[in-house]
Amino acid sequence: MAETTGVPEYDDAAVQRIRDFVEATMGGKIVRMEQQVRWRPAWFADVDVGGKLVELHLRGDRTGDVAIFPDLKREADIIRVLHGQGIPVPEVYGYLAEPPCIVMESIKGTRDLSGLTPEQQSIVGREYMTAVAAMHALPVDAFADVGDMNVPQGAEEVALVGLNTYMPQYLRTKKRPEPLLEFVIQWIRRNVPKHRTRAAFIQFDSGQFLVHEQRMTQLYDFEFSMIGDPMVDLATMGMRNTIEPMGAPMAELYGYYAEASGEPVDHDAVLFHVLQFSLLGTMQFTGTVADPRPADPHSVYLQFDLALRRSILLALSKLTGVPLPELPPLVERTGDNATLIAKLTDTLSGIAPKDAVAEGQKGQAAELIEWVARADAYGAAMVAQNIADVSAFLKQDFARWPEAEAALEAFVLAAGPDQDAGLLTLLGAIEGRRLQVFGPTSIGEAALHVRLPQGV
Repeated sequence: MAETTGVPEYDDAAVQRIRDFVEATMGGKIVRMEQQVRWRPAWFADVDVGGKLVELHLRGDRTGDVAIFPDLKREADIIRVLHGQGIPVPEVYGYLAEPPCIVMESIKGTRDLSGLTPEQQSIVGREYMTAVAAMHALPVDAFADVGDMNVPQGAEEVALVGLNTYMPQYLRTKKRPEPLLEFVIQWIRRNVPKHRTRAAFIQFDSGQFLVHEQRMTQLYDFEFSMIGDPMVDLATMGMRNTIEPMGAPMAELYGYYAEASGEPVDHDAVLFHVLQFSLLGTMQFTGTVADPRPADPHSVYLQFDLALRRSILLALSKLTGVPLPELPPLVERTGDNATLIAKLTDTLSGIAPKDAVAEGQKGQAAELIEWVARADAYGAAMVAQNIADVSAFLKQDFARWPEAEAALEAFVLAAGPDQDAGLLTLLGAIEGRRLQVFGPTSIGEAALHVRLPQGV
C-alpha cells in the first residue's frame, strides 16, 4: 500500500526508474517524455518500438493524505478488467510499484466539446451514455480479483457504499469540528432510497471521456471506482457538467442512458447521490484543508472544498424543501495587512519559473495570496457573525469560533430530525458567508457557478 505522507515521491531518481521501466516494458526507446501540469504526477511519453511510435500516458500516484484507495495498482487492475470486457478505456501495458505508476495507452482527443455542433454533441453524448450503460451492465464478479472492490447487499449498503468507503479516511484525517458534514452524514443515513437494491460497477467520479474528430474515444480516470447504485454515475456526471460541460444537455444524455440501459432514470435517486458525492468530496479533503501537508496543491483543495460545500447546500435545500437564507452583501473594506499582501504579490510577480511545472506552482501561490487578501479584509467580520448566530441558536455565549464550532457539532450529533430545518438554515448562513468572502477569487470562482444538475 502506498504511503500518503505528503512527501513527493517522484524525484529525479524515481522518474528515471519510470523511464527504465517503460522502455523495458515496451521494448523500445523513449523519444519524448513531458510532464502533465496538474496536481498529481503524470507524463505523456512517446516510445519508439521497432520504428513505430507508441504514445503512452504515465499515471503517477497522488501525494498527500487524500487517497481513499491508496494503492494505485487497484486502478490499473480495474482498467484492465474494463478493457477486457470491451469497455472503451485505455490499454494498460504495465504497472510499476516503486514509484507507483500505471503505463497505459494515451487517449486521443480533448475534453473541450465547445467546437462541436449540437448535432455532433448529440452523437458524442449517445456514444458516451451507451458506454456508461454497458459498463453498468457488466457482471460484478468480473471485478472479484480487484482489491477493495466489495459488493454491497441490500438498499442501505448499495446507497451508502460511498459513505462507508470514505468514512475511515475522514475519521482518520479530520482535524477540526465539521458540523455541516456531520449533519449531512446523519441526514443521508436516515433518507436512503429503499427501493434501489441493484448494485453495479460504477466509475463514481464520472463524466470523464475524450473526443477526437467528433467522436468519443475512451473513458478515463477510475481511481474512485466501486460497486454501488448506477445512479451515482448519472449524479456525478451531472455535477461535472456544471463546470466541465458534457456537450449535449443532461436531459438528453439521461434519455440516451435510459434507451441504452432499458431502465428509466431515477431522478430522486440521482439528487440523493448528488448530495452524497458532494459530502464525500468534502470529507476527503477536510483534513488537508484544515492542516495542509508539504507539497499539497492547497489552492486546488480549497477550490474543491468551497464548491462542494455549495453543492451540498443546494442539494439538501431541494431535498428538504428548506430554502437557503439570503444574506446581506459584505461591507467593503481594506484589510489591515493590505499593503504587505500587495508587496507579496509584487515580489511573486518578479519570480521567473524555470518550467511549466514551476509556472503552475507560481500560479497556485498567487491564488493563495488572493485568498489571504480576502480573509484579511472580511474574515474577522465573517467569524464574528458566525459566532453570534451559533450563540443565538444554542442560547450560549462563545468568545471564539473553535469553541462555537465544536458546540454546534456536538448539538448536531445529538439532534433529531425535528431540528433539520433550523440547522440547515444556520449552516447555510455560515457556509454562505464563506462563499461571499472567498467566491470572488480565482480559487472560489468555480463555487459561484455551482448549480444542481439539469433534470434533477
